[in-house]
Amino acid sequence: MKTFAYLTLLSAALLAACVTINVYFPAAAAERAASEFVGDVLGEPKEEGSLYDPLEPAPQGTYLAYRAAAGLVDFLVPSAEAQQADIEINTPQINAIKARMAQRQQQHLNELFDSGAIGFTNDGFVAIRDRSAVGLQERRNLESLVADENRDRNAVYREIAVANSHPEWESDIQQTFAKEWVQKARGGWYYQNAAGEWVTK
Repeated sequence: MKTFAYLTLLSAALLAACVTINVYFPAAAAERAASEFVGDVLGEPKEEGSLYDPLEPAPQGTYLAYRAAAGLVDFLVPSAEAQQADIEINTPQINAIKARMAQRQQQHLNELFDSGAIGFTNDGFVAIRDRSAVGLQERRNLESLVADENRDRNAVYREIAVANSHPEWESDIQQTFAKEWVQKARGGWYYQNAAGEWVTK
């Protein structure tokens, strides 16, 4: 009888534990993913002294030596991050959006950010700040460019959440990206602070 009562209590405790398990948003992993994505879109400059730049052909043997050294360090010094979950950002849908955004950034948005015509909003999007900062010809395309960019940004936040099987993470991903766009903005570009005021980087 005591054994049965014990097993019943144990089963109830296990069931309660299962019910109360929550999947928390992996903020650190999301920040790493956002940093990579935003860097790709904005065209992050190569750091001086870097051992390997994936956008440039490496001298023969350099890449293999780099990977071997990195693997040895990972083996000898296991990092806490290795135990954390990653955020998936390399699906065909996400990569297609990223390619469009990177092309738009290089062809149009860099110049518009430089002129101060547009800026980063504090919620992860782009907004027109000063139409008079560009010529009449460019003003005709300004609203269309900003609308296309924001459509892709909205889509990528949603796609990343869905790709990671947690659609409820969309707003958290958006907030993480909002900080990263500002973090990687070039000097002189405008962004909105927490109060919604335009300031320069």
